[in-house]
Amino acid sequence: MPQSKAARAARVEIPPLPEPLAVPVIDSHTHIDMQEPEPALVLERAAAVGVERVVQIGCDVERAHWAVKTATEHPDRVWAAVALHPNEAPRLELEHGPAALDAALEEIAELAALPQVRAVGETGLDHFRTGPEGRAAQERSFRRHIALAKELDRTLVIHDRDAHRDVLRVLEEEGAPARTVFHCFSGDAAMARHCAERGWFLSFAGNVTFRSAEPLREALAVTPPQRLLVETDAPFLTPAPFRGRPNAPHLIPHTLRAMAGVLGMDETELARHIADNSRRAFPAPAA
Repeated sequence: MPQSKAARAARVEIPPLPEPLAVPVIDSHTHIDMQEPEPALVLERAAAVGVERVVQIGCDVERAHWAVKTATEHPDRVWAAVALHPNEAPRLELEHGPAALDAALEEIAELAALPQVRAVGETGLDHFRTGPEGRAAQERSFRRHIALAKELDRTLVIHDRDAHRDVLRVLEEEGAPARTVFHCFSGDAAMARHCAERGWFLSFAGNVTFRSAEPLREALAVTPPQRLLVETDAPFLTPAPFRGRPNAPHLIPHTLRAMAGVLGMDETELARHIADNSRRAFPAPAA
């Protein structure tokens, strides 16, 4: 049966504000440049429910500049992260040649050195959208971002889609930075243990609430609370019960509460862990 106009409108409408968290937390990965309202409204709604700050991801040169600008305009609410997304790097090289990728990496390096930037990311490997013809460029970009994070003492934020084995291999070969975050963790319980044992942070997004995500909940269940972060990856991965509608930082409480349920932990206790972990994962750059 065709959907009514009202039903279709409801699916694209931003979900309402949930009950606020008692302990404020940080959305460790979001794209407010891709969200419908103005950044100030996105941040205001987030703060109203206990999401006091966001890590804004700039995943190509233009968006990286935007992330720095937004962190400058909202220093108490936004930390910037800059990189070439794993699918952007091969696109640049395949369409414009290796020199274009090198030039973009240099510009990202200049931005990453700015004090508004807490992290280099999202970088990594994506074997879902990038085929074999682009994987050499993707891996070269990933290695350069790892080196950059270590050179500047910035946190490394990893995008890993259908590439677990190769991501871990490259990290082993290059040596992980002092602080490494697996954004939107998507591995199994064995991989979660592997990452936690190495002191890396695992950030869980709204997909942990999906009915089909039992392996992801199993991974969450074996992750020590001291290694957990929470994120939206907004406007993507909207948590239940609003899957299919636009995501936003103010929906973090839904994901955190679902995580607390999986862990058998009081939501306030989990929020305290996540707040502390977020500060440790994204410290201010040294002056």
